[in-house]
Amino acid sequence: MKEKELSHFNKNGRAHMVDVGGKEDTQRIAIAEGSVVMQPETLKMIKDRKIAKGDVLAVAQVAGIMAAKKTSQIIPLCHPLILTNVDLNFTINENENKIIIQSKVKTMGKTGVEMEALTAVAAAGLTIYDMCKAVDRGMTIKSIYLLEKSGGKSGYFSRPLKRGSEYTDK
Repeated sequence: MKEKELSHFNKNGRAHMVDVGGKEDTQRIAIAEGSVVMQPETLKMIKDRKIAKGDVLAVAQVAGIMAAKKTSQIIPLCHPLILTNVDLNFTINENENKIIIQSKVKTMGKTGVEMEALTAVAAAGLTIYDMCKAVDRGMTIKSIYLLEKSGGKSGYFSRPLKRGSEYTDK
């Protein structure tokens, strides 16, 4: 098996932004997921909108969308993209005292939106933590990963596990 070359390095071994100018525009979609685990009381306060800073999930939704749009400004070699859609979905899992965060990002372009989807989940998780830290500093942001992506030369990728969420149900 031939070892795959890393495209973000030039012939001198230095980082560079990959030239995507010759690639075709295709519909690109990426779905990412992560979670925030917390005390049961914190989860109840979020559900009941009793957190002093406001509606945690509404603010986390906006933070995730904003972060997806700004990904190229915080991840050094990402291309700035015109995103055609960014959405976040929150699932409250009371049995495990966690909020599962999923993002779905779309574009029509020359490069994928995996980093934008992952960044959206990370920012939403960080926002949940920030808004709730006064009542629960022991929260944990866990397992941020790509669930699936489509479009482009590499085609379709799907992580073997399925959570049965809004975005991954077929």
